[in-house]
Amino acid sequence: MKKVSFAEFGGPEVLEVVDAEEPHAGPGQVRIAVRAAGVNPADWRVRQGQVLKAHPVELPSGVGIDASGVVDEVGEGVEEVKAGDHVFGEGSSTYAEFAVLSAWARMPEGLSFEEAAGYPAVVETALRIIGQVGVRAGQTLLVSGASGGVGSAVLQIARERGIKVIGTAGAANQDYLRGLGALATTYGEGWVERVRRLGPVDAALDLAGTGVIRELVELTGDPGKVVSIADLGAPEHGVRFAGVAGDMDDALAEAVRLISRGRLHIPIAKSYTLHEAAQAHIDSHAGHTRGRRVVIV
Repeated sequence: MKKVSFAEFGGPEVLEVVDAEEPHAGPGQVRIAVRAAGVNPADWRVRQGQVLKAHPVELPSGVGIDASGVVDEVGEGVEEVKAGDHVFGEGSSTYAEFAVLSAWARMPEGLSFEEAAGYPAVVETALRIIGQVGVRAGQTLLVSGASGGVGSAVLQIARERGIKVIGTAGAANQDYLRGLGALATTYGEGWVERVRRLGPVDAALDLAGTGVIRELVELTGDPGKVVSIADLGAPEHGVRFAGVAGDMDDALAEAVRLISRGRLHIPIAKSYTLHEAAQAHIDSHAGHTRGRRVVIV
């Protein structure tokens, strides 16, 4: 089979499409014929060797954790799905023609493979960090870098829970944020004052890693009310860096519930082929995404 792999840590140029042996489902796993794989910042952080303590890597390594596809092999003990079922979930080396998933759910009716691949990691992350920051119904959450995949999920989940959201993003994404129910403002010079004019902030999330941790602590008045998923230096300011994933099974169940009720939709910003994986990482690293990027297999 074909898969994207890297034999050394480095820039996007280390990625290559190689011929590899097909993986097989172990106990409690399923194998899918991959139709699409989500592109996450974690993918290029792993490729760069940034997060080896949390994500040990044996080289050469595949790439990707999110995927959607058709079940074609079921491991021992798996009873809730069968060959031919359409699923989305989390696994390893998902930029490939076949991948093994360790957590999955049946795709909601009407959802395309391309769309489904964009949900697993971002919904799990959004649910986890909303919980970690301790924001409740009636309070205000500031989201820095709100237009990407995680931001899109955070805004919609917060809206569902009665949490008011102020989101920062580029000028081109202001209407997008408002369409998701947020009060929107641009980042850049003067952004702190623009946020203050929108009202007091109870908690804040840093999703972009643009060096705003100090300002987020200032706006909330408490480093314990700030969580970052993108700034590795956040702990220097007493802020939690949320780098370890939580319960993916629960996250997928919640994603299915919200998608099925029409309460969650994350658009696809751009699609790539396996041979365009390096460009997908370049674009993901650059940010300014509206929604998700996916690799089509």
